[in-house]
Amino acid sequence: MDGDFADKLARRRLYSHAAEADAGTALPDYLAAHFRRFDRAGWVAAAEAGLVAVNGVAARPETILKRHDRVEYFPPETPEPDAELNFRTVYEDADLLVLDKPGNLCVHPTGPFFRHTLWHLAGQQYGELRFVHRIDRETSGLVVAARTRRAAAAMDNGATPVHKEYLALVTGDFRGRVHAEGFLVHDRASAVAKKKRFVFADSPEAAEAASDPAAETASTELIEESHVPPDMTLVRAILGTGRQHQVRATLHSLGFPLAGDKLYGPDERLFLKIWDGALTAGDMALLRFPRQALHAAVLEFRHPFTSARIRLESPFPDDLMKTPSPASDMPRNH
Repeated sequence: MDGDFADKLARRRLYSHAAEADAGTALPDYLAAHFRRFDRAGWVAAAEAGLVAVNGVAARPETILKRHDRVEYFPPETPEPDAELNFRTVYEDADLLVLDKPGNLCVHPTGPFFRHTLWHLAGQQYGELRFVHRIDRETSGLVVAARTRRAAAAMDNGATPVHKEYLALVTGDFRGRVHAEGFLVHDRASAVAKKKRFVFADSPEAAEAASDPAAETASTELIEESHVPPDMTLVRAILGTGRQHQVRATLHSLGFPLAGDKLYGPDERLFLKIWDGALTAGDMALLRFPRQALHAAVLEFRHPFTSARIRLESPFPDDLMKTPSPASDMPRNH
């Protein structure tokens, strides 16, 4: 394993590069302006504790920055929340991997998760990986990772599109096939800033949605797969675009929320309650499952170097067909 990457795996780091305008700035002032973790006094203390480096060398608070300096902060180790630390490798060659992850595992380090991430776990086995796309922590299924910078660039330049299909277990009696073509916009009625709403392209709201600078076009083919007693439907979602929360927001706006979804499910207040560990048995019964019932089931793409057509499938996981767990088993960090 490359020594630099081994060092990245060893401890979490936040980093930034000083711009031309930052030249001549004292280190604590730069940190206070770029990271909200501490005020100036807090950054002085962090530097004195040896938790700050400039260009790979521990830096004192009186350090004056130059253009292009790399500034790093190493947060102290803290216990991470539980996660499912298993994954499967379903495709491997010298350039690419396709990994099948469980439904309680982040792809990248975020929030309290560092070692309990697919990036860290797979990195220990394969070395540094660059994920071509990401899926939510609670979403299970297939993810493509590039093993080299060349492969990452080839997959990221748009010349190698990845066809994606999801399986979603929704509440309600979904029938037939729906072509959901339209826009994803901010849900102004929501108390959660990142929540989105789907607007059909031929709806009366479409013109207003299209004029929103933050609106994103979204295209999803939704197909009835099977009915799950007593009142749920397994739906196949074929993505024409790849937007954050696309499947979840589209199904919610159509009146078929994902089972287990705290944000796009029956009551978004559950998303806020989970931060405080305040979910009750009644909340759990409303959600039906400890996690959102969304699974990345199919990936298909043409290999960027061999031109071979690669299609991989992952079966709908058993944990989404079982009796819901008690509220105490719910993951508490989102």
